[in-house]
This record gives sequence, C-alpha cells and structure tokens, in this order.
Amino acid sequence: MYSFAQRPDTAVEDEPLYAHYLLRQPTEADHPGREDILQSQNNNGNEVTARMLSHDYQKEVVVFKQMTHHLIDIDTGFLDRMDNVLLIRDPRAILNSFSKVVEKVTARDIGVPQQFALFQRLQKAGKLTAVVDARLLLLNPESVLSQLCDRLGIPFTPQMLSWEPGARPEDGIWAAHWYGNVHKSTGFQPWKEKTYNLSPALASIAEACRPAYEEMLGAALRP
Repeated sequence: MYSFAQRPDTAVEDEPLYAHYLLRQPTEADHPGREDILQSQNNNGNEVTARMLSHDYQKEVVVFKQMTHHLIDIDTGFLDRMDNVLLIRDPRAILNSFSKVVEKVTARDIGVPQQFALFQRLQKAGKLTAVVDARLLLLNPESVLSQLCDRLGIPFTPQMLSWEPGARPEDGIWAAHWYGNVHKSTGFQPWKEKTYNLSPALASIAEACRPAYEEMLGAALRP
C-alpha cells in the first residue's frame, strides 16, 4: 500500500472491510482496537464494496488493500470488476508477526486457506492479474514492481521504491497496533534469511498452510 501511495496518479484505501469482518469473525482471535475499528468504518460489507465501485477517488488508479479473511458473508462479485493482485508470504513469517499481536491464532485468522480458495477461483475465471510473493519482491523490488505495473497497464515509477518514515493519512485506525515496522521504514528492506521460533501449535499451522502457499508461489512474479 505504501509503495502505490507514492504514485501521483493513485489513491489507496486501507482494509475497508475490517469492521465488516470483525462483526462476523468466526474465530476467537482478539483483535486489538476492535471497538475503535467498528466505530471508524461501515460494517456492512456489501455497502462498502458498492461505495468502492462508485466513489470518485479523483485519481486514475485506486488500490484497495484487502485481507482475504475479511471476505466473509459478502458478495464477492465486486472482484470481477477489479484487477486482483494477491500478495503472498511464507506462512511461518505471517504467523511469526501475527502471533505477536493476536493470541489464539488459527489458519483462518491469517487467511491462507481463504487466499488459496480465492486464488483458485480468480485463476479459473481469468480474473487473477498477478501474484506477488513478499520474499521475491524484496529480492528485487524494481523488477517485480515493474512487472506488476505492466500487468496492471500502468507505467512503473521509481517513486514506488521509497517513502517518508511515519504514518500516512490513509492508515486505518488499527495502524498503532500493526504498522510499527512500516512506520520506521523508508522503502523495501533487503531480504534476509530468517529463523522462526514458532511454538509447536503455530509450526503445525504453518506446515498445514505450506502446500497452498507453495502452489500460489508457483504463479508469482519472478525478479
């Protein structure tokens, strides 16, 4: 989201379906700032997606950062009217960061099963624009972003590679709980191999999610 927000022709919106999800959340994960999020957003997902499609953002390009597990009890037909880019990440990395903020984590809380189902649906319908893997992106941001922009039919600009540190006006109200690292960053950090010290329960979730991740990885843009 921060990368695309640097483009002068682009507007970005941060997780517009978060409140919708929280009212229908099927798991026990305790999301910090829950009540503030519910107060800050419309919690009717179908109304939200209708606004997304009809609102005048006064920009040529609009990027909606979504979480696949937020697409619950909602008509997902709006996706057929958009370019869909799936950002994927090693399940171990997702769990390592997610579990620092939320306890009682399940696979459905991190959205990998839902993302894989969406991947299959979009691919079958010819509506999957691109898959971007976090590790491959960090190995060569300019190459991957250039390919992504080409898929989207927009020109790549080097402005997408860096940003000022700190919060952005588009940040959701939950940023204080989740965006600490990105607020310290000024661009894409070089990829470094990591060791994840997950609990046995989290390691089991990561292992269960790995086949789905690896299949999506096979479709990811390569630097």
